[in-house]
Amino acid sequence: MAEQANTATQDSNASVDLVIVGGGMVGVALACALAPAGLRIRILESRAETPDSLIEALPALSAAGYDARVSALTCASQQLLTHVGAWPYMSAERVSPYTDMEVWDGRGRGHIHFGADELHEPCLGHIVENRVTLAALYRVMRSHDNITFSSAVEVLGVTPPDAADMRVLNLASGEQLRTPLLVAADGAHSRIRQLTGMGATEWDYGHHAIVTTIRSERPHQHSCWQRFTEDGPLALLPLAAPTPHTLSIVWSTSPEHARTLMELDEHAFCAALAESIEYRLGRIEWCDQRFLFPLRQRHAQHYVQAGLALVGDAAHTIHPLAGQGVNLGLLDAAALAEVLLDAHQRGESLGNERVLRRFQRLRRADNLETAAVMEGFRRLFDDLPAPLRLLRSSGMNLMDRLAPVKQHLMLMAMGLRGEVPRLARRPIRA
Repeated sequence: MAEQANTATQDSNASVDLVIVGGGMVGVALACALAPAGLRIRILESRAETPDSLIEALPALSAAGYDARVSALTCASQQLLTHVGAWPYMSAERVSPYTDMEVWDGRGRGHIHFGADELHEPCLGHIVENRVTLAALYRVMRSHDNITFSSAVEVLGVTPPDAADMRVLNLASGEQLRTPLLVAADGAHSRIRQLTGMGATEWDYGHHAIVTTIRSERPHQHSCWQRFTEDGPLALLPLAAPTPHTLSIVWSTSPEHARTLMELDEHAFCAALAESIEYRLGRIEWCDQRFLFPLRQRHAQHYVQAGLALVGDAAHTIHPLAGQGVNLGLLDAAALAEVLLDAHQRGESLGNERVLRRFQRLRRADNLETAAVMEGFRRLFDDLPAPLRLLRSSGMNLMDRLAPVKQHLMLMAMGLRGEVPRLARRPIRA
């Protein structure tokens, strides 16, 4: 696939079947899922980095270390990535299956262990560096001649649908794009959501997240480790070879505590981390560069209007305590692709609001439910009076002994239960 140049010498009034604004994992996965239908797809990305530059740089980047941004991909996400052809490329790089999860109450004695063997599954999911997933999707995208990717694009304006049910995107380059359907996959601060007046409800979690890569004294045992501290949840996620001592961390805590931790030198930060996880993995011997992100929840009041759909972080963001953010986005992509492919086969307009509402019905309630559950978990582990902490710990220990309840929770978290879009659904085992 030849990459489209971003110059005003292009056709100033080009027309395509679908424009996706946002060249991240969700937007590119959607394009790859739709491409076999022969639709003419244009992806617009604000960043200057091109797909070829990431693909070419990946071996050197991987040799130098791990991406600080990783995702805990569920079985449903793996199925979608397999369907579009990205998973083999990812496996050829590095993916880190995890078989167990240890969750405990840092202010009490509550503990839950989740194990893949309880479900007769090979693993609960995979920890994968975001750049590995994105590079794999870019490789698939390049195999489709009907996908055009443009980097360093700024969208200045979007018109409402005209008499022909087409929207017009005005780009900073001077180019105009006409399309019956615009998909916003441009992240939490979505420019398209703002330009089109799609309202969103949002609030501050009162948490900042520190992410980095660390090396522990003891092996991670292919387990995820999550402690709910008095300031917020701390998750350690196992990474692939070369050693079983490397993990990615997401430490959610108060803004004040986060700033204090960021100011520590490496040795002091590692010591604070080891103490915070109660030395479950021994000493923390090393940490990479740390990054800090404020955490806010957002949810669009509507996902669609005529000729427009929001997916991924453009539609919703949630607390990272269960690692569900990117999985929800990939399920959005799978559901929207399913709806659009069915509509295309029936000869319906892709931008028809009745068509797009089918996608909204498939995803909005599920995303809201997940957001509510994550908010409930976060509030459950707030600093509570001693009697309530005791009750909380007792509840965790009881759940750990209730195998059917625990197995149901695991299957839901893995994307193997509930209303899973067709493209993300695992084939029924014989």
